[in-house]
Amino acid sequence: MSLVIGIDVGGSTTKIVGIENGTGIKSPMNITANDPITSLFGAFGKYIYDNGIRLDDIEHVMLTGVGASSVTTPIYGLPTTHVDEFIADGLGARYDSGLDQLIVVSMGTGTTLVRVDGDDISHIGGISMGGGTLQGLSHLLLKTSHIGDVVEMASRGDISHINLQIKDISKGDIEGLPMHATASLFGKAVSGNANQDDIAKGLICMVLETIGSAAVLSQGNGGFKDFVLIGNLTRLPECQIIFPMMESLYDVKFHIPEHARFCTALGAALAFINR
Repeated sequence: MSLVIGIDVGGSTTKIVGIENGTGIKSPMNITANDPITSLFGAFGKYIYDNGIRLDDIEHVMLTGVGASSVTTPIYGLPTTHVDEFIADGLGARYDSGLDQLIVVSMGTGTTLVRVDGDDISHIGGISMGGGTLQGLSHLLLKTSHIGDVVEMASRGDISHINLQIKDISKGDIEGLPMHATASLFGKAVSGNANQDDIAKGLICMVLETIGSAAVLSQGNGGFKDFVLIGNLTRLPECQIIFPMMESLYDVKFHIPEHARFCTALGAALAFINR
């Protein structure tokens, strides 16, 4: 067996995936710890143990992510290389989506945008809105920063108690805008009818709508139409509601590929295989 391992080292969470014999994706997993080094070695050790991998099965280890800069020596003596995170985002999203022209929307603590046009991969910008925003505002407004709790609360929430919609301010149709489109995020919260569950719903929808709009508007009128969402926020149930609505509004397509959470780690491994 010849295995290339890609590792995306975050501040506290490490994602790891192997590519076996150049084509097969092998058992993605993630580990969370208090610091990137503990997270990295915890993830690596668990990955090889759970999958019955020997060190001599591993051809190369590829590192990426904000925490990868802390690693300056080979992992367990194995050949180890660092790869730019934006390149890893692009390679992973392209492979997992099967698309050749796309914008990668990497929804992490903040959000980065990467343009992929065949083999041309470039970072085009980003916004400081993402999982960190959701956690921070949830801590302030809901007294919890645990995303699982926020998701559970949001499942009972009513977004119409939070967001001001077009139908709330216009009695007639507005060309190009459906009546359910958001006119103002949290614009209806001043009515005082919102409870904690509604606020949780509003926070999640605010983060996702802002990310989606920023991604589409970054391309202007002549940009790409396919947007591939990656990162942990793709697991939020509201993604299945918000992004289809935005597709009809902007005439684009949002994709969440099978390994969306692990695309950056996957892309790191592909950087070696495609070298």
